[in-house]
Amino acid sequence: MTNLQPAGPEWTGLPVTVAGLGVSGISAARVLHGLGARVTVVDGGSGEGLKARAAELEARGVTVRLGDGATLPEGTRLVVTSPGWPPSSALFAAADRAGVEVWGDVELAWRLRRPLPSTGEPAPWLAVTGTNGKTTTVQMLASILTAAGKRTAAVGNVGVSVLDAVLAEEPYDVLAVELSSYQLHWAPSLRPYSAAVLNLAPDHLDWHGSMEAYAADKGRIYEGNVVACVYNLADPATEALVREADVEEGCRAIGFGLGAPAPSNFGVVDGLLVDRAFVPDRTKSAAELGSVSDVNPPAPHNIANALAAAALARSYGVDVKAVRDGLRAFRPDAHRIAEVGVVGGVTYVDDSKATNTHAAAASLAAYRPIVWIAGGLAKGAAFDDLVQGAAERLRAAVLIGEDRALIREALARHAPDVPVIEAAEGQTGAVAMAEVVRTAASLARSGDTVLLAPACASMDMFTNYGERGDLFAAAVRELADTP
Repeated sequence: MTNLQPAGPEWTGLPVTVAGLGVSGISAARVLHGLGARVTVVDGGSGEGLKARAAELEARGVTVRLGDGATLPEGTRLVVTSPGWPPSSALFAAADRAGVEVWGDVELAWRLRRPLPSTGEPAPWLAVTGTNGKTTTVQMLASILTAAGKRTAAVGNVGVSVLDAVLAEEPYDVLAVELSSYQLHWAPSLRPYSAAVLNLAPDHLDWHGSMEAYAADKGRIYEGNVVACVYNLADPATEALVREADVEEGCRAIGFGLGAPAPSNFGVVDGLLVDRAFVPDRTKSAAELGSVSDVNPPAPHNIANALAAAALARSYGVDVKAVRDGLRAFRPDAHRIAEVGVVGGVTYVDDSKATNTHAAAASLAAYRPIVWIAGGLAKGAAFDDLVQGAAERLRAAVLIGEDRALIREALARHAPDVPVIEAAEGQTGAVAMAEVVRTAASLARSGDTVLLAPACASMDMFTNYGERGDLFAAAVRELADTP
């Protein structure tokens, strides 16, 4: 099974089971069916939405089994799983007993890469993972590569489907690939050209089983790297993953950080982004890549993201002008430290994407004084370190959501002088957010920042973090229009 190739006799008639009827499962099923495989999709759900998706695939000739995601269809010779299915799933235990390999969509895409006419080799992958910052970094990287004149795309968990990218009729020169720990777990043969781990903090431990397993899956991104393993100088755990990786001979460890860089690193000097890795004499010289003001927004963690993106681009041979031009052209997605308004001298910032403590800490470090809006579903997180690190920056805190008590207790322990108000208890949606913003406004003074960085998931009060951020922005606009 390890030598399966696209569009050859190995695929024709091959019985393949696809686990999951979500976006990646549907994409995998369509691709495999197009290659001639005999595809069965299984999913434990049976709702109306799933039935509609199943009908579309069945019309193409794909078999779909709803209501049973645990039984391995008879004769299966390969399982391709959606990223969210945990390793403990009964389907994978059955596959293991039957001696059947399990791939993720990323592994399938890696196996289906096609040679570029210009080089005779597949397009290289510049890959990014980490607990936080992946999407922003990959989008920055794609912007830099575009500025360098390359046909590229941000793919993986963002932008274009990785399967669609590798099978595109007009091939890409190089891909900027965002990879989650889920995807890396199921991608055993992945070997990026260069890769970065931005940071490591506890997350998805229910899926992985332990922090050690989570870190090990993140570290898979460095396996087989050709040119550079990019790591965070401020996070020793990322460097440890580089040390453990089995890479191609000549592959280098390249650090990035917010201080002046040592040789082979990227950093900041007098407000300038600096490369001391990909220069003719890194012991005596450096390349200026641009300024901190070229990064949008220039928050500390976002500058770190920009340095990681620059390191990956430079490992691919991009010149310094393209790095600067790409960073200047980049615009972040919604809900990532986005300023949504200024009312009465108070700045309102939407970082609804900060759904865990690590992301919230980065956001809190970017402002002062802060009226902090926090809370939601904690996902098992503890908040003591977060509050302790941000205490001196807080003017006040407005707490929301099901697990607000955990944050309130951490504030009482580590920031007892910070006023805390609990808002929107028992409310959801727009009504809840309107009350939250009014409460925050009553606590803020001119020059303060009201920061929505909840450090929690949103589903107890909102459809998702996007709706939470949109309603925050709407409530701020309503506040501005109030006489």
